Amino acid sequence: EIEQQSAANVASSVRAENLAYVIYTSGSTGKPKGVSIPHRAINRLVSNTNYIKIDPSDRTAQASNASFDAATFEIWGTLLHGAQLVGISRDVALSAYEFAVKLREHQITILFLTTSLFNQLVSEVPEVFGSLRHLLFGGSAVDPRWVKEVLQKAPSERLLHVYGPTESTTYASWHLVSEVQNDRGTIPIGRPIANTELYIVDRHLQPVPIGVAGQLLIGGEGLARGYLNRPELTAEKFIPHPFSKTAGGRLYQTGDMARFLSDGNIEFLGRMDGQIKLRGYRIELGEIEAVLNGHEAVQQAVVVAREEESGDKRLVAYVVGESGSEMMPAELRAYLREKLPEYMVPTSYVMLERLPLTPNGKVDRHALPAPDTVRPQIEVAYVAPQSEIEQTISTIWQQVLRLEKVGTYDNFFDVGGHSLLLVKVHSKLTAALKRDLTITDLFRYPTVGSLAKYVSDGQSGLSSVQLAQNRARKQREAMSRRQRVMKARS
Repeated sequence: EIEQQSAANVASSVRAENLAYVIYTSGSTGKPKGVSIPHRAINRLVSNTNYIKIDPSDRTAQASNASFDAATFEIWGTLLHGAQLVGISRDVALSAYEFAVKLREHQITILFLTTSLFNQLVSEVPEVFGSLRHLLFGGSAVDPRWVKEVLQKAPSERLLHVYGPTESTTYASWHLVSEVQNDRGTIPIGRPIANTELYIVDRHLQPVPIGVAGQLLIGGEGLARGYLNRPELTAEKFIPHPFSKTAGGRLYQTGDMARFLSDGNIEFLGRMDGQIKLRGYRIELGEIEAVLNGHEAVQQAVVVAREEESGDKRLVAYVVGESGSEMMPAELRAYLREKLPEYMVPTSYVMLERLPLTPNGKVDRHALPAPDTVRPQIEVAYVAPQSEIEQTISTIWQQVLRLEKVGTYDNFFDVGGHSLLLVKVHSKLTAALKRDLTITDLFRYPTVGSLAKYVSDGQSGLSSVQLAQNRARKQREAMSRRQRVMKARS
């Protein structure tokens, strides 16, 4: 019956302006906003473009989940060119060694990573990207030292630094990185991808000269329709195109500061408002503050992103409680977890009698104190580690989390940890304990005591040779499974 059907393409009434999807990004009012993306914008991202050429022989890693718009590039860039899409689980993506094995095992040729994950992987396994044809990274300001590391040790064929807000469908610009200049503090975001326009303007929407900072505006075929059911916000952010001769042209006001370099490339300088990029996610701090201020015991709250000496950022909440209330950070953390995704929940909480103010009455964010290096105040009482394994785990947590002490019953995520720091912990624990631990094990046993018990009750200690043999065995088993699948398909 199937063979009797027509082999012609199925007739479709879908037009370029039809809605393809709505993706949500946080809003400063505390309400997420839905960005409406048409089919036209997805085609512009992956078809007949100038930054990448995808062909049927390519294999793309889908390391982004569907709520992050990098998945648009991964999925449709691959499927619309007849290439193969390979799912990468979060646990694998957060384990540098396992990620490296997967990339080679599945012969991945195209990979996108957030800058934060890129930095983490390079710091652990700098040769991880050597087998790739195209490696794209972006999402936050980049530290050139990790890019240098990749270029020196095992570069992919093409290393691309990409930039773009959700409102311009994933990427708006790209820069092919072949070297890192020593006098540069960052890597340029480059030039527009095909069918995209970039302008840098002053507050009067007039173009600024080379080297002068201004707001980055984006035009072209990648623009979203606007914000779902938010016509006023759409009109505010998507403005009439002042430089276009075509009726109906629009530009998106990114709120990002940038400047043109003398070679024509664009350099990203930061946000104009309180919006930040953290571990690849775009977050507006006002949304977190709005939820915190909704707690009955909170009088006032401010959230900031503080950068550590390591370059890692973490969210810190500064809270003034209502008179007579006694709040525990654990209570606030649990409250936020009920209302926000995990990446928006602050890792540190500082309780203040009052917030510092500037002379004009605004909160002086620069005067907010740094979080202490003491163990955070949580509901679990401190109990000193007892066994040698507990002491080893505790010491590693202290080093990674920069805390003076960590107790037996402390939960990694309650004392300031997050998934990317878990990558560092995994590497150090595997080496120190000589156990073939997985990232999943660390999620499953998040306290010092539970992880120590799992290690004690589990395998005996392994030598470095045994660890390597175990990993090689797992790789052979995975290859064997794949060969069986391929044989079954044929």
